[in-house]
Amino acid sequence: MYELTISLVQGGRKPLYEQIYEYIKNEIREGRISSGERLSSTRMLSSHLEVSRSTVELAYEQLLSEGYIESKPCRGYFAAQIDGLYSIRPACADGQAPVKSSGKKYRYDFTPNGVDLNSFPYNTWRKLSRECLVDDRAELFRLGCPQGEPGLRSAICSYLHQARGVDCTPEQIIVGAGNDYLMMLLCAILGTGRRVALENPTYRQAYRLFSNLSFDTRTVDMDERGMRVDELERSGADLTFVMPSHQYPLGTVMPIRRRMELLRWASEEAGRFIIEDDYDSEFRYKGKPIPALQGYDADGKVIYIGTFSKSIAPAIRMSYMVLPEAVCEMYHKRCGFISSTVSKVDQLILQKFIEEGYYERHLNKMRALYRSRHDMLLAELKEAGPDFRISGENAGVHLLLHFRGARTEEELIKLAAQKGVRVYGLSEYYVNGAGPADEAVILLGYANMDEERIREAVRLLKEAWYG
Repeated sequence: MYELTISLVQGGRKPLYEQIYEYIKNEIREGRISSGERLSSTRMLSSHLEVSRSTVELAYEQLLSEGYIESKPCRGYFAAQIDGLYSIRPACADGQAPVKSSGKKYRYDFTPNGVDLNSFPYNTWRKLSRECLVDDRAELFRLGCPQGEPGLRSAICSYLHQARGVDCTPEQIIVGAGNDYLMMLLCAILGTGRRVALENPTYRQAYRLFSNLSFDTRTVDMDERGMRVDELERSGADLTFVMPSHQYPLGTVMPIRRRMELLRWASEEAGRFIIEDDYDSEFRYKGKPIPALQGYDADGKVIYIGTFSKSIAPAIRMSYMVLPEAVCEMYHKRCGFISSTVSKVDQLILQKFIEEGYYERHLNKMRALYRSRHDMLLAELKEAGPDFRISGENAGVHLLLHFRGARTEEELIKLAAQKGVRVYGLSEYYVNGAGPADEAVILLGYANMDEERIREAVRLLKEAWYG
């Protein structure tokens, strides 16, 4: 019989029965109580520990229910056979699995995916939230329309027509919790057996999604105008994923001629479609915003995807997709039964945010803020060194530095890290992991840093790269 010596904490945070249960469980898991070994009876253990018998019985009942011990009539309790079945790794104190350290801490992070959350319109959002919930409206908490609430879809439709030149009706719009969900839904709508081509370098998340959803995924090289349509033809793809208004990560703006070539490619066969990701078109600092490719589409070939993650906040988790009428029919046949992934309350708040003019004012504020940071970064970089050129400026929230010479991308990133500045290499956006052979390219995002931090971070980069 295994004798238990347990140090119980009277009046502690954990009940006594739970302390007994955890002690015995750990002894069995660690092998200190062998399988088949008999445990003390509840009467003997309660007397030994000077606790009530019901306390010990509660602990044994929990161990029994989880399979750590077995009860044999007229014989007592025995440790169950669990050794050799699986190695149970201990959790951290908070119950979570151990997490590897994220590594080096950085003073400044030029992430190209940043959003300035300090400028989020908290007061307005709270006000609209209260207005939406001021009355007892049971309808708000019923399951809504699978495509998204009609009011929000109408508001998005009006905004897209005015700001992006998108030609659609609310019935063609689907609202979903982020671009990832919408692209997974789109894959279900279009069906398997498709071959999709993406630009290289590209948005790696889209590439991973298509690959993991069993699409035949290819990449097509780019020139200064965007995806090369001659290579797209040779790829044999019937879908292509492009970012014509501001390609990520290169920042290329696709000119009208290349857009027409893409539309012609799509119109040549019935099953071809273009997926247009218009992820940050709101932020342009020189000239007028570039109209969406969808606005030029006369044959129903462009599937348009947009998001509020960049313009408002990532946690809003609201994106939208505009389907051509033929694809809309496919959606209703194949996926119309899938419920909306966005709360009706959140949809109503965003609807009011757009309809009452708050969204337009917020965009104007953010454009001015990002433009100021963009201009500051350009001015500081021009004084930093002579051996790089800048591209991808005047739009979005990041730009690129192109270095020609002996230093590699890896070396530039390492030198910056030694000064506490995190920068990003272009090579990680190439599907094959190999960037341009003749130059090292570094991405600098500026949405997360104010002007003073940008100035200091560039000063440190200058020290790191030029001494």
